[in-house]
Amino acid sequence: MDKNNLEELGVPNEKTITLDIVKELWSKTYNTEGKPDWSHILPYYDNDIYFRDSVQELRGIEEFTAMAGRLTKRSKDLSMKIVNAVQKDNIVFLEWEMTIKFRKNPSSVLYGTSRLTLSENGKITAQRDYYDLWGDIFDNIPRFGKAYRRFMKKRFG
Repeated sequence: MDKNNLEELGVPNEKTITLDIVKELWSKTYNTEGKPDWSHILPYYDNDIYFRDSVQELRGIEEFTAMAGRLTKRSKDLSMKIVNAVQKDNIVFLEWEMTIKFRKNPSSVLYGTSRLTLSENGKITAQRDYYDLWGDIFDNIPRFGKAYRRFMKKRFG
């Protein structure tokens, strides 16, 4: 089966993904009672997906699926709130707040944005996530979070 054929995967064959579909898919992915479920959104990703965030850069649906699996495995609880979403032509921007709880640590809220590039055949060909991983996590460590923010403000602010 050709993974790029949306109909064979049971995905509506639309020319492009709409903003409403993206918001619905994202909400379903991260708000599944603790553990993310990517099964319904992966068919919308192109086989040659390019992904980059603050931690990693990868190419291909296999690497992307493995990355999603690692995130699910190491997260005790993970949810996402879509704050804003806009689309212009084939680019979608999502502003989000992700609450993540790792195995033995308190919950941390990461504030970020995702930029999705959509193809004409209704696939996500690129995803770039922007967020301050360390700052948002350090904020939840007693005393260290405030010291980190003071340092950042003094050094870079």
